[in-house]
Amino acid sequence: MTEPAMDRQIQAIERPDRSLLTYYLLSCLVFPPLLILAGPYYYFRYHTMRYRFTDDGISMSWGILFRREIIVNYARIQDIHLKSNFIERWLGLARILVQTASGSSSAEMTIEGLKEYEALRDFLYSRMRGVKDTHQPAAPVSNGAPATGEQGELIAALRETAAELRAVREALAARKHADR
Repeated sequence: MTEPAMDRQIQAIERPDRSLLTYYLLSCLVFPPLLILAGPYYYFRYHTMRYRFTDDGISMSWGILFRREIIVNYARIQDIHLKSNFIERWLGLARILVQTASGSSSAEMTIEGLKEYEALRDFLYSRMRGVKDTHQPAAPVSNGAPATGEQGELIAALRETAAELRAVREALAARKHADR
């Protein structure tokens, strides 16, 4: 599938997959009294959960009495993790933990109940890095192979870092000789 088509498919996701409700039910059946207490919570959480993937960020909302909404801009995303237990893997689900620079050690947002979790992870990685169009002209690499847009940016950043380190090393060497 082409990149723009995949982006449109991801941006069209609004609700979790029905398998999430099955997962919630199975989780409650592990300890039957939990079904009475947590069952209604999970039922309403599933039925009110909404996602929105825009050009600027992600929005996730759920709840009836206490409505909760989390909005995260792609630029604030620091790290993305996929997490799934045995039952989630059996149902074809995974949780996507989105971490920001908020100072908290836990994830800012947990996207759950999606079967397209790998495609969504790749979509989020491309957006958090600021890559809007991967069809950029190729930049030459030192070994002669063409670099894609993302590789070209990485190569440019590495060359800039190497130049700065070289300048720092030369300044330290000059200071050392001046002190003698």
